[in-house]
Amino acid sequence: MQTCYAFLKLLNADKGKILMNTYRFFMLSATCLMLTVNATTHAQAPLDDDAAMIEYLKNLDFGQLQEVEVTLDDTFDIFDGLIKARKVKVASGVEQSMSRAPAVTTVITAQDIEATGANDLDDILESVPGLHVGRDNFYNPIYSVRGLYSITNPEILLLINGIPMRDLVAGNRGTAWGGMPVNNIARIEIIRGPGSAVFGADAFSGVINIITKQAEDIKGTEVGVRAGTYDTYDVWALHGGKFSGFELAAALEIQHTDGPDEIIRADRQSQLDKKTGSNASYAPGSVERSQRTVDARLDLSKGLWRLRTGFQSRSNLGVGAGIGRSLDPRGDVAEIRYNADITYHDPVFTQHWDVSAQISFLDRRFESKNLTLFPPGTRLPFPRQATGVVYEDGVWQSHSMDQRYTRLELDSLYTGLKNHVFRLGAGYAYEDLYKTTYITNRGLGADLKPIPPGAGGVVLDDTPGVIMPEKIRKNAHIFIQDTWALADAWEMTAGVRYDDYSDFGNTINPRFALVWQTSPHLTTKLLYGHAFRAPSFRELYVYNNIYRGNSDLKAETISTWELAFDHRTRDNLHLALNLFRYKIKDKILFVPIPNTAQLQAENKGGQKGYGMELEARWKINNKSSLLFNYAYARSDNDQGEDMGDYPRHTIYLRNDWLLKPKWYLNIQANFVADRQRPPADTRPALDDDITVDLTLRRKDIRAGQWNLATGVRNVFNSDRREPILPDIPDDLPLAGRQFFAEARYHF
Repeated sequence: MQTCYAFLKLLNADKGKILMNTYRFFMLSATCLMLTVNATTHAQAPLDDDAAMIEYLKNLDFGQLQEVEVTLDDTFDIFDGLIKARKVKVASGVEQSMSRAPAVTTVITAQDIEATGANDLDDILESVPGLHVGRDNFYNPIYSVRGLYSITNPEILLLINGIPMRDLVAGNRGTAWGGMPVNNIARIEIIRGPGSAVFGADAFSGVINIITKQAEDIKGTEVGVRAGTYDTYDVWALHGGKFSGFELAAALEIQHTDGPDEIIRADRQSQLDKKTGSNASYAPGSVERSQRTVDARLDLSKGLWRLRTGFQSRSNLGVGAGIGRSLDPRGDVAEIRYNADITYHDPVFTQHWDVSAQISFLDRRFESKNLTLFPPGTRLPFPRQATGVVYEDGVWQSHSMDQRYTRLELDSLYTGLKNHVFRLGAGYAYEDLYKTTYITNRGLGADLKPIPPGAGGVVLDDTPGVIMPEKIRKNAHIFIQDTWALADAWEMTAGVRYDDYSDFGNTINPRFALVWQTSPHLTTKLLYGHAFRAPSFRELYVYNNIYRGNSDLKAETISTWELAFDHRTRDNLHLALNLFRYKIKDKILFVPIPNTAQLQAENKGGQKGYGMELEARWKINNKSSLLFNYAYARSDNDQGEDMGDYPRHTIYLRNDWLLKPKWYLNIQANFVADRQRPPADTRPALDDDITVDLTLRRKDIRAGQWNLATGVRNVFNSDRREPILPDIPDDLPLAGRQFFAEARYHF
């Protein structure tokens, strides 16, 4: 009970707003505790094989224990990871245990994904301390880490098998990102904090590296089907094995959904209707969240060589709340992505050298059709028209953008100097926005004069009126890093990376980490990192819009200090505490251009933040386990005002329970609290909310057996919302209660 009161005090929120959510959260916590106590009381003695393994593990010292690999394939118990050290490569480029990695990291496994019933990357990322998944007006994900939140979300770098999925125009994952299915994901490695010293641009607030399954992860063939609320279905097939001397992994997954149909009561056009006397708004009306996705991947390896190819199609993507924050039932967006990479890796190139080389390609083809900025019947101002002009067809646009990326990476490890591991590397990237098209019925035409009302769609390809010109970016980089074992209990990592860009100049980003094995059970880490965010093409070059680019922009930079403690009190209990503080300089903002209605990108102002993350993992017995994390963040502008929109407090609770042989129950709850408004937004703060999910699964690990699952998302049907500009006064509604059923077969 004291814990409950402590959390209520910590949240520092209005009691009337959070009473029901708090009651539900702690009732759920109590339920989980009763389940685990019951499991403890009735726990069976370990099997002989388990007893032998436990006895073996007890005879290992801490260093050996960290390297023990225990497979999780036959259970969903994430806490088996407590008697081995989950390894991570994303922190330094060198595989090492998480506790000694020179960064604050989280690893999510395929078993975590399956146990929680996640259907998309966003579902499982909510379990990461300090990471909250918000939504923009298209309902694309906003990965807010440690209070860093923006509507375009270019601050976090997303990789698939170490290769950036960056969109040149927006600097993020793209307007038609369309999510990432999870059945072919082997693991996800997440850095919370800067990573530019290793990964370069946009590893600003964090890095998410998605690692797809190889042949050894699949071991045979798996087929599956899943169906759920909103006419949602998902079918997939995976195969892993040997073929003509090659290790082969192939995956195909197809998803479709009509999407949640939550209602927006008033939008931007609603407010315009009140001012002009028109009646054009589609509000109240439902958001548009339909989509169809296809993901196909092939992984071939033999000896020192690996070839990976990928195809992603995103079609019939609804535009959420509309590109102009006015409901739009007729517009949609689509994108096709092709990628391939060839890697050569020789871990014993010479006695002391581990060498790898990689060339990768990514092609993205984005297209939008009939995006409605203002719906039919809207009245808008026009030069020399005192009462404005009615647009019978509304104001709309269609555009496309084709991008191509070619990257070369050279990487090496040198171990010839005692107690040192050097990592050296270099790379080159050629990024080409090689084709853009633009059609609209309002704005500036090819002659840079206003398009007259009623003119219909004007084609502006290859004219001064095109919204985004075709541009090329070149980037070359070099880096060096040294991991030095100062003593048995001390390890220091120091590195620096130099990047040179063809469009905005160069940048240098150092990192430093001191890791101290304070005791056999405690690891302490002091970390410093400097990172940068490259200006997007939108910020540099956009034209013919309310926004104007600025080719004189500099990179946005961040400096972060962290102090981390990792404590394994027993074989079955793991605690971690992370403290952080950061400061951002040269923040890129769109600011008003005097005497115009336009905004121009400028390096203006800064931001600073601080906070903490607390994690606890408890394996209670061989039938039940608990995961809990709490995160606090505060982020202010230069004037000391809260930046707003991000949650100051997040709490995540997960209970995995073996009900009986082959039957598993997963309960998870996510509590989001204290989201203030940005300084210019006078609306009340968003209500706190809690989401509770249940997944019941029958799993038989033997080949030739069906594995079945059913689940409920948002059990209490909570009214959850994500912040958006005041044009939509009641913010963005999220999905209510949802059900799903799943079947998979492995042979």
